[in-house]
Amino acid sequence: MSLINGLPAHVLLVHVVVVLVPLAAVALALAALWPRVARRLGPLLPLLALVALVSVPLTTEAGDWLEHHVERNALVHQHTELGDGLLPWVLGLFVLAVAVWWAGRGTQAEPGQDGGSFRFGMPVRVVLGLLSLVVAVGAVVDVYRIGDSGAKAAWHDGFSASATQPKGE
Repeated sequence: MSLINGLPAHVLLVHVVVVLVPLAAVALALAALWPRVARRLGPLLPLLALVALVSVPLTTEAGDWLEHHVERNALVHQHTELGDGLLPWVLGLFVLAVAVWWAGRGTQAEPGQDGGSFRFGMPVRVVLGLLSLVVAVGAVVDVYRIGDSGAKAAWHDGFSASATQPKGE
């Protein structure tokens, strides 16, 4: 994938990653901690994580194309190196989203219980919750670091610190 409507595809696809990965991470963390949220989200949780997962290699591939069509410098190199590290985090989001969905599907809260129960016991719920929190935070932090490095690579020396006068004034 190289261009979409005359623009580098990476520039457009990156917005999908920046929105969906943190959204999937937050949804996973909430669903892993509160069974009621897991039941409400249902199969939407793993579906959201799957779309986020698919968007990462598409965006990375488009970024590889763009890397060969821009001036190479240390900032671009750092951005591409960081970008290559996102896939394992998002794969973890997807695997855990499937596990949380599967563990919580079909369970009903007993009368008087506030949050419902998972198909499995408390130890499994705790492990899924902790793993989900770690992977969710890791994925969001990685998206931030990659985005920050990409913005620096794209915008260094690309603007003036002082305002310019519009033409004709």
